[in-house]
Amino acid sequence: MSGAITLKCSLIKNGTELYGSKGPIFLPGPVEPRFSRYLTFEGISVDEQGKQFHLDAHVSYRMACLAAIEQLKKFGYSGEQAYLLLSAAPVEGKIAGIVDVPNCCATVGLPLDIFDFDIRPVEGGPVKRDLGACATC
Repeated sequence: MSGAITLKCSLIKNGTELYGSKGPIFLPGPVEPRFSRYLTFEGISVDEQGKQFHLDAHVSYRMACLAAIEQLKKFGYSGEQAYLLLSAAPVEGKIAGIVDVPNCCATVGLPLDIFDFDIRPVEGGPVKRDLGACATC
């Protein structure tokens, strides 16, 4: 893939001391399209086997992703297709809370407007579609 990037930087003399920041602070530019409707999945730091991983954000985010993948599979996506979709879609991933010991909570929001059908839970259940196939390893 080819591409171009424009980067503008401002350095503030003594900025570390002035702002007390140990790392960079940045303001991303607008990226279009912007989405406003998300179906959000939550995960906590308990894995598939029920093992508790004390305040582990990695496990909670993985569990949120797995919940999103399972939802997409109900509509006809294969596990691989759902995984690829999460990898490429403009999802909103967030650490929702690391205050309820022993659980860490993370969320993954899937923008609803990237789909040409409704993936929200509705009365009557999901309608499975033939969404084709993709290569698997």
